[in-house]
Amino acid sequence: MSLIVSPRVVKLTTRTEVDIKRNLPHQTLRRIGAWVFLDHFGPTKQVDGMVVAAHPHSGLQTVTWPFAGMVEHRDSTGVVQMLRPGQLNLMTAGSGISHSEQSQVGTDSLHAAQLWIALPDSVRHMAAEFEHLSDLPVLHLDGGSVATVFIGTLGRVSSPAKVFTPLVGAELQIKGSLELPLDASFEHGILAVNGNLFVNGHRLETDQLIYLEPGERAVVTSETGATALLIGGEPFDEKLVMWWNFIGRDHDEIVAWRESWNAASVEWPAFVDEIGGRIPAPELPNVRMRPRL
Repeated sequence: MSLIVSPRVVKLTTRTEVDIKRNLPHQTLRRIGAWVFLDHFGPTKQVDGMVVAAHPHSGLQTVTWPFAGMVEHRDSTGVVQMLRPGQLNLMTAGSGISHSEQSQVGTDSLHAAQLWIALPDSVRHMAAEFEHLSDLPVLHLDGGSVATVFIGTLGRVSSPAKVFTPLVGAELQIKGSLELPLDASFEHGILAVNGNLFVNGHRLETDQLIYLEPGERAVVTSETGATALLIGGEPFDEKLVMWWNFIGRDHDEIVAWRESWNAASVEWPAFVDEIGGRIPAPELPNVRMRPRL
C-alpha cells in the first residue's frame, strides 16, 4: 500500500542560506531498502552558500546528487573533488572518514539531494573509499522521459557505482505518463523534486515522497514536465543504531565513535580546506540507544 511522506524542515547552522527538507528517516518510514537518509535542499539563491566544516561518518555510504550549483568535497583520504549537476559523489565511510563540503561561487543557485546508504554488517568495517562518476548511464523511457541511473540498475541500464546491497537510485525527467520498469523484489520511494507530478494517481507536492511496497507498480504522470528522484532496494533487515553521522549496531559503538572524534584521535586524520575547523559531535541522549529496524 502506498504511503505519502511530507518532510520536516531541519535547520543546520553549517548550511548558510539553506533549508533542509528531510524525508528519511521519518516516524512513519525509517528506510527504503538500505537507503536510510534523504535530505533535499534548494533550489535557493546563493548568498553565502553551503559551508560544512570537517565532520565524521562511519558505517554508511553518502550519496551526493546535485541538480544545480557546484560543491567542493575534501576528505581525510586526501580526495579533493568538484561536483557538478549530473555527476555523483559516493563516499564509503566504512570504519571511519571525515570530510567537508563547500558550495562554489559562479552559480546563482544551489539545489541537491544528500542520501545515506547503510552498509551491511559484513563490510561496514572496511577501509574508507571515495568514487566520483561523471559519465552515468541514461535510460530512455516512453514519451521522451529519461532516467539518469546513478546507483544500481533500472531497466536495462546499470550504474558502475560500487554498492553492497541490491539498490537503485535515479533522477527522473518525466513527460506525459508511463510505467517505470521497477524490480518487483524492491521497495521504492519517489521524491517530487519539482513540477507537476502524479504517481499511481496520487498528486505529489514538491518535497513529498511516496513509498511503494515490493511488487507495487509505479505509473508516473506529469502534464507539464517534472523532476523526481527514485530510490529503492531489497528490504534491509539488519537492526541499526543511527545517531548524528554514525550508523552502528549498538549504543557502545556510537559512544566510542563520538569520543574518538571529539578527542581528535588519529583514527580521524586531519586534512586542509578553506573552511578550517571541525564540527564537534553533540551530547548523547540521556537514554541508552537501542538497535531498531
